[in-house]
Amino acid sequence: MATSFPTNQAIVVGGGLGGMSAANTVVENGGRVVLLDKSSFCGGNSTKATSGINGAGTKTQKAKGIPDNADIFTQDTLKGGAKKPELAKLLCVNSASDVDWLVEKFNLDLSLLARLGGHSQPRTHRGKERFPGMTITYALIQMLEKVAEKTDLARIVTKAKVVKLIQEGKACVGCVYEKGGQNFQEFGPVILASGGFGADFTSNSLLAQYRPDLLHLPTTNGEHCTGDGIKMGEAIGAKSIDLEWVQVHPTGLVKPDDADAKIKFLAAEALRGVGGIILNAEGKRFCNELGRRDYVTGEMWKSKPPFRLCLNKASSDEIIWHCKHYTGRGVMKFYENGEALAKDMGVALSVIEQTHEEHYAAAKKTETQPDAGPWPAYPSGKSWDEASGKTGSGKKFYHNIIPGSCVKNEPFYVAIITPVIHYCMGGLLIDTDSACVGPNNQAIPGLYAAGEVAGGVHGNNRLGGNSLLDCVVFGRVAGKAAAKYMLGADMKDVDLKDVTGGGLTGAVESSKLAGGSYEDKMNTATAGAAGAPAGGGGGGGYSMEEVAKHTSKSDCWVVVSGQVLDVTSFLSEHPGGELAILTFAGKDATEEFNMIHPPDVIGKYAPDAVIGVVGSGAPAGAVATGAKAGGAPARKDLGGKLANHHAWGHLDGDLQPNWRVDLEDNPGALLINVKSYFNATWFLLLSVLYEVCATIFTAKNIKISNDRLGLTRSAILLILFIVIHAVGNLHVFKGPDDFNGYGYFYVRLYWTGFGLPANIVEEYILLSVLLHVFVGLKRTWDMKLALVNTQGINVLNLAISGLMLLTFMTIHLFQFRFGDTDQFGPYYVRPPPYLINFWGILSLNLFWTQDSSIEPVGVRDIYALEFQIFKNPLWSLFYIFSVGVFMVHACLGWKKVTPVLGIPRGHIQKVEMIGYAIMIVMGLVYISFPLYVMATKPFSGYEDSIQIPGRVE
Repeated sequence: MATSFPTNQAIVVGGGLGGMSAANTVVENGGRVVLLDKSSFCGGNSTKATSGINGAGTKTQKAKGIPDNADIFTQDTLKGGAKKPELAKLLCVNSASDVDWLVEKFNLDLSLLARLGGHSQPRTHRGKERFPGMTITYALIQMLEKVAEKTDLARIVTKAKVVKLIQEGKACVGCVYEKGGQNFQEFGPVILASGGFGADFTSNSLLAQYRPDLLHLPTTNGEHCTGDGIKMGEAIGAKSIDLEWVQVHPTGLVKPDDADAKIKFLAAEALRGVGGIILNAEGKRFCNELGRRDYVTGEMWKSKPPFRLCLNKASSDEIIWHCKHYTGRGVMKFYENGEALAKDMGVALSVIEQTHEEHYAAAKKTETQPDAGPWPAYPSGKSWDEASGKTGSGKKFYHNIIPGSCVKNEPFYVAIITPVIHYCMGGLLIDTDSACVGPNNQAIPGLYAAGEVAGGVHGNNRLGGNSLLDCVVFGRVAGKAAAKYMLGADMKDVDLKDVTGGGLTGAVESSKLAGGSYEDKMNTATAGAAGAPAGGGGGGGYSMEEVAKHTSKSDCWVVVSGQVLDVTSFLSEHPGGELAILTFAGKDATEEFNMIHPPDVIGKYAPDAVIGVVGSGAPAGAVATGAKAGGAPARKDLGGKLANHHAWGHLDGDLQPNWRVDLEDNPGALLINVKSYFNATWFLLLSVLYEVCATIFTAKNIKISNDRLGLTRSAILLILFIVIHAVGNLHVFKGPDDFNGYGYFYVRLYWTGFGLPANIVEEYILLSVLLHVFVGLKRTWDMKLALVNTQGINVLNLAISGLMLLTFMTIHLFQFRFGDTDQFGPYYVRPPPYLINFWGILSLNLFWTQDSSIEPVGVRDIYALEFQIFKNPLWSLFYIFSVGVFMVHACLGWKKVTPVLGIPRGHIQKVEMIGYAIMIVMGLVYISFPLYVMATKPFSGYEDSIQIPGRVE
């Protein structure tokens, strides 16, 4: 081994399926492994995969008589976008043996098959229960946990963020990671399995660098996907490849009551594989649902939203587990018949009947004359399907079709879908040993990559079902290569079942070291083991009415199998993201929870979240206090738990074995984390500055698209203008010299106005207003109107308040900007020679001077105009009412804007609160003007002697 740090330990960075495959394989080849994951729990994005894992020539396929093999699979993968044949071939050749490895070594059920988009054979494997990503990844996690429990061959360290790779010469010999505010080192060859960068929306992210055009889109990625591994690899000379190829998945699920959420659930591609079809707002098909993901997304951009993924009864029955899960989460809806669906869509039933009839007819013709159709088919041949054939990618495969005559009485499961950032094809360039390639096109000794962090495997587009396969295949390749690099001739075959004393008897078997910080054995002294609910609140538990009161991010309870869980502090740690839990805040989530989780998950990963059971409820007037293990009452913490723990003298509790138990014994305190609000404000300022600069300097041309980028950026610029304008208008309190001088300040900018009777600021703001209105109206027409039938008029709150504001702004401009001031005569001020009176800054006399050497200049008397208009109570009330509408509109819009500004996720809620405070303060400032005018008399000015006598009464 080419390093002065002799070790037979490999380091795996990332606890998803790629990392777990690598770690288990290292052990299988006689090595030791330490797995570092920066999240609180292992799993990563792999647990979210819903379609399955591909395999060509598996035992499952052979048992079903499917004539698939590695060569056919390789050709499909190359057609799908892969550009490096050697990596594509390795992926496909290893697919059968690695899928069989999962089945045989981890007792997994992968007996169901589906054909996904871009595949010529049904080769995507999944089980009968639970989502395949969760099932597969969890089984591998369990195995490695048992290895760590029973031997010294494995260690698992969570909340460990790797920040640097260590080099000796050209070799990578270890890494530095941060945990609990301290830095630690591990030595050995490193396998990076840290994922992609699809959740990093910050201004310096890889996404902003390579695909800034996608920053406005929502994502399916967990917040840990920030490209850390790619950046660290590049820092020591590893080459990257294809970073510009970021896959936009066509079927992100839209939650109608939170349509603009930045994080979206993903509709499994298997839903289309079993026969789901996609309809546009008009109820028509417009693409080949089984085409490549980039193709389907492209056709969606060209068609009219909202788009719906529709499954008839036969299709939904085949994948009912998914449909029930999505329905429970509020992102899919069941319709008793096609008539109800048509009514909800706002289209005639006959349209949907005709759509299905055309699809049915194309399928029947394909059965009898598969290659005689008039349209080019995908991936080859001819198609009878006109809807997709016109796009050059005609549909060739059909499943669970129904004729149009059945639609009226056919039950449907339907979801509204939208394109989402899903997968980063690019990453660190690897070779066929999964080793990272350096600047000399040679492998960097001791550095490997697997999963989404690795580049070159998929080219410019990944086929569905290849992500889990990629993790397993290249995780195993990397694990074996790292073991060989460490051990050489000392490599040996190790049976995981022998190591763990029999292995796993099922994919849900637990180990003592499961969850949390494994090396600290955090859970060995905590309460709430699976199957042993803790005692409840006063008098027999909590009522569902009490649970229903806790529905926010700062106070979130859910019920699972009769247990009441306070998951507030767990939200940010949940591998599936906050939204997955918040959907069920204040509700019973038992059915949906059990669909995707093994039964021991709560006891393993969140035992301290159990605060009681569902019962008769606390006595009237009592405050629910929660409970500790064994039913002993516990205090309800008023501040952040760890912050309070520190406040009572416990330092770095996260590194102490029993900190969760100790934590319950502190009295609690109402703490305000001032630093977090300071940081949130800082990120807010940076984001606003970036958006304003991007608006001004990066717009190269004008284009019409279906995204909300124009709406967001114009909103930020308008908010900035409104704040500045409010500050300027405050000069009315200082009198006519300041207020009229402030107005004249802008007049002096006319020379920049391209010869128009306005200055550059006014012109730019006008363009921003027009852009904001145009994009807002277009999105309302395209997307919101269709939701009124199902969600009510509330979905149009922004549109209605926006139109009211547009009316107000038009009247306001005619009253003030174009208002008649000739009736008062000019007001004379001595304008400062350099636009602003720098010598008057301390006295805030910025826009006029009393220097008698400067000739007075007659300006518009907007001060007198303001008093004339606002002395009329009706105009004042109209103005105050409109400011109220502005505050409502601004706060509603701010909630939608905040998640897309690139602000770190942990600060978003505080940034929202800061934004609301700004809007309310601005509203109060604007309301103060008419109130001030109605309550006072106009001031004659400081230099009354230079005014025309009798100018104003």
